[in-house]
Amino acid sequence: MFDRLSSLVIALTLVAVAAIFAGLAGGDALTITLLAAAGAAAAAIVHAAVPGAPPDFDGGTGAPEPEAPPPSLLRHPDFARWADQEREPLIGTADNVVTIANDAAVRLLGRHIVGADIRTAIRHPAATEGLAAADGASPPPPIDLVDFPRSGQRWTLRIAELSGGDRIIFLSDRSAIDAADRMRSDFVANASHELRTPLAAILGYVETLHDLTGETDVPTRRRFLSIIEREARRMQQLVIDLLSISRVEADRFRRPTTPVDLAAIVRTTIAQLQDSEEARPKDIVALPGDTAVPVLGDEAQLAQLVHNIISNALKYGRAGTPVTVELIPEDADRVRLSVSDEGDGIAPDHLPRLTERFYRVDEARSRSVGGTGLGLAIVKHIAERHRGQLDIASEPGKGTRVSVVFPLAA
Repeated sequence: MFDRLSSLVIALTLVAVAAIFAGLAGGDALTITLLAAAGAAAAAIVHAAVPGAPPDFDGGTGAPEPEAPPPSLLRHPDFARWADQEREPLIGTADNVVTIANDAAVRLLGRHIVGADIRTAIRHPAATEGLAAADGASPPPPIDLVDFPRSGQRWTLRIAELSGGDRIIFLSDRSAIDAADRMRSDFVANASHELRTPLAAILGYVETLHDLTGETDVPTRRRFLSIIEREARRMQQLVIDLLSISRVEADRFRRPTTPVDLAAIVRTTIAQLQDSEEARPKDIVALPGDTAVPVLGDEAQLAQLVHNIISNALKYGRAGTPVTVELIPEDADRVRLSVSDEGDGIAPDHLPRLTERFYRVDEARSRSVGGTGLGLAIVKHIAERHRGQLDIASEPGKGTRVSVVFPLAA
């Protein structure tokens, strides 16, 4: 079969040949016959070059073939590869039967879930009810799985409906977010309590002072005023610590870039403590050395860290025993700031919680020495911002050592 261009060339050639014969024959009847035959042949050739209708494979009925169903996304070879790269559990189901589960889902629910009914694979009443209620007509809302898979944890389940009865089920662990929310709530409650206690004492003594009259009440008045001053200073220190921890948290993702001398900061802080009204200033044994210790840091925050650690040792160590402050090379690239006391020590079960806000081993003793419960929490945040590693070691009856390892500036 010819294409259109070839057919046109052949038709023109035939017409030209016919014209030549007509000229030779003098335009008689034979000429007319030849021209008609050439035109008919040209028309037949052009018609043959026009594409015809596509062949009919439906047996001549003319009915359109039914469309093939779209391929399942769950069976695509790249789907399993993508699913295993997801950190959170992901499950694919076909007609409620688990056909694929990524590594995170297998770790959470077990390898036996593949091939099982999804409504029994996730053993939680809310999951069973939500999966049964999902009809595919509208996107189902997230389902909260409280106390799943263990008590105190919470996960959310989301369903993505696909064609052909397929589903993708996403599981997300919300336990850490809930813990952070509880921590914020506890912080507000604890801060309110810490402020309310001295404030109530101040108001109570002020009311009593109003009722005192005469010179005979002068000693009592002075004692009450002394208590009011102490409680007011306690509130002031609490506000200062709250502002400090807020500033440190705001800067925690900004690494310090200014070189400072950690040894000089330690010596300056010790001198300030010895010159202040802090109890037991003569018990400080300073061994920072005379060599400069360069680190990248915020000088004010590092001074606060050193102050808080030494102050804690002075408050909770036994009077007349040394509080030793050292700067010890850890290796070629790190230095350890160590503060040791010879106090009563801390039981092992309290050590993991010492850096929590407002946590106190002995609440009554902490209040009596003026502690706010925020000192070590501030130390922890400052150490983390400076890429330091905080370590607290203690032995009941012998004492406590608080140390922070800092990377040296290059």
